[in-house]
Amino acid sequence: MSVATEITAPSEERFRVTRSRRNVAWTGVGALIVVIVLALFPYIVYSGTTAILVQAFIVLTMASMWNLLAGYAGLVSVGQQAFVGLGAYFVLILALHGTSPFAALPVAAIGCGVAALPLWWLVSRLRSGYFAIATWVLATTIMLIIERFSSIGGGTGMPLPGFAGLDPTLLTAYTYWAGLAVTVVALVGIYLLLRGRLGLVLTAIRDDEVAARSSGARVGLARMLVFVVAGAGCGAAGALLAISQLQVQPGAVFSVQFTAEMAFVTIIGGLGTIEGPILGTVVYMVLQQTLASYNAWYLIILGLVAIVVTLFARRGLWGLVDARLNVRLFPVGYYLRLDEERPRGLLTRPRRS
Repeated sequence: MSVATEITAPSEERFRVTRSRRNVAWTGVGALIVVIVLALFPYIVYSGTTAILVQAFIVLTMASMWNLLAGYAGLVSVGQQAFVGLGAYFVLILALHGTSPFAALPVAAIGCGVAALPLWWLVSRLRSGYFAIATWVLATTIMLIIERFSSIGGGTGMPLPGFAGLDPTLLTAYTYWAGLAVTVVALVGIYLLLRGRLGLVLTAIRDDEVAARSSGARVGLARMLVFVVAGAGCGAAGALLAISQLQVQPGAVFSVQFTAEMAFVTIIGGLGTIEGPILGTVVYMVLQQTLASYNAWYLIILGLVAIVVTLFARRGLWGLVDARLNVRLFPVGYYLRLDEERPRGLLTRPRRS
């Protein structure tokens, strides 16, 4: 004998999806204060400190873009150094034609975003390991092509022009402010992107791509937009790298080490969160400055840190903070609510993203 139990569910119209309603006013005020304090650093610290912070800005920008790809769109790229290198060479080419490298920086970011479109067409049908290897091959191919142009230095590269007569102290300060601006624009852009409709689509793709497609989400378009944004962001980081090093050499700007740094910072900080790459960058820079003089031990300790975090903190260091304190500086999760309920009545917990 079978028994059928009828379950009466509320009508579909009673449910609605809303963004996270956590109050971000204090976060915004705190972030503004931090940015103002950081902007004053060239006046209160030595140039060596600002040079280290420029490197941190580059790492944070690249890691945030890699996190956008892997943590939200499910695209694990091993070839983001392609856009880092292209950004550096865009600045070099424009500087050779008389454009200020600082003015060329936003142009380089836009150029890398445009270049990402045909590259996406080549890899858009690939997934998982195939996508990762294809992006690495594309990055290597672009580097080999650039090395054949002697007008931009060939395989040995060339110095970045455009700074003749500029005081070194001013150059260091301008580079620092450019790096701070790039980082702020990158983080704010990612936050606004994830707070919009595209963020909801990316969350659905990350959780279950098949279900996302079945529900009508435009998975291909969403991934393409993320790939373009990540390309533009890494291009801006590459342009900043060229300005900070005053030299563009293909083997350096197309190094796969950049992707390794992006992945390391994102994984130890927390994949799929905006806060994760920020915390990961702080940890990475502290380890780098503390252990760089120990040669091989520096890399060994970095590897051990990554292994320990992967085994005992699957959601990264920020995941531990969130689990203990329930703190989200950049809330971008979504809630399922009943129309007649107050905002505090939750049917499901928001995704920690």
